Amino acid sequence: MKLPKSQSPVNLKLILTCSFAVLLLILILRSTSSSSSSSSSTSLENVSTAQDISLGSTTCTKIPPSLSEALVHYATSNITPQQTIQEISVSLKILQKKSPCNFLVFGLGYDSLLWTSLNHGGLTVFLEEDKSWIQQIQTKFPSLISHHVIYDTVITQADDLLRTSLSDKECTTVTNPRDSKCRLALKGLPKEVYEVEWDLIMVDAPTGYHDGAPGRMSAVYTAGLIARNREDGETDVFVHDVNRVVEDKFSKGFLCEGYLTQQEGRLRHFTIPSHRTRSRPFCP
Repeated sequence: MKLPKSQSPVNLKLILTCSFAVLLLILILRSTSSSSSSSSSTSLENVSTAQDISLGSTTCTKIPPSLSEALVHYATSNITPQQTIQEISVSLKILQKKSPCNFLVFGLGYDSLLWTSLNHGGLTVFLEEDKSWIQQIQTKFPSLISHHVIYDTVITQADDLLRTSLSDKECTTVTNPRDSKCRLALKGLPKEVYEVEWDLIMVDAPTGYHDGAPGRMSAVYTAGLIARNREDGETDVFVHDVNRVVEDKFSKGFLCEGYLTQQEGRLRHFTIPSHRTRSRPFCP
């Protein structure tokens, strides 16, 4: 999600340095693991962008294009991600365990290249409300996969939507979001969003910092419904900006405090199990 015009980066040098260091660490760890394993040639076959150049007894592996772009971008840009290094570290730990995986992100912004790079070899998809912003980002980073999403809510409806939805049985019925009768379910998302089993979902959009904004009511609810509707296993769902009323109340109400795993700063991490493999209450 893009920054509001009034917001300026905080601790710019620290965030840039830490982001750069994290990306380098991932690269070093993967390179070390690759070179020390007797089956390194088999592992590299799964990474389509890896190209080995043999120089005598030494093998040099090229940096994946997405990682190269991220290193250059964050090392040279004065614009930094909205999340702090502490908040990013929460998602990073999960990505280190699960990547390459399926990662769905509500929002397209200055951290999008970071998420794609950290999930190298996996599927990372971004959902964005601002069509002109998508065009701007795609021009700069054409490798990012993003889709335009239209929201039909506004922040001023949040209290009424929370009250009516919490008491509506349709909103606690677990099904595919496009088949849901709950007012909060997003039914106009791209086909792949409903058909892919997402391992991680990040809710950092749509805009929610002024009364005329769509708010994240539907995004939070739909993320939880997608997680519960997966075939089996569990989904890690992250909600940013929980210092705000909507993100706070809707994440607790529909992602459930019983599924809350961790909170770091303005980021909450929920671990939501499949509700299709066994009968579960909507919230534990």
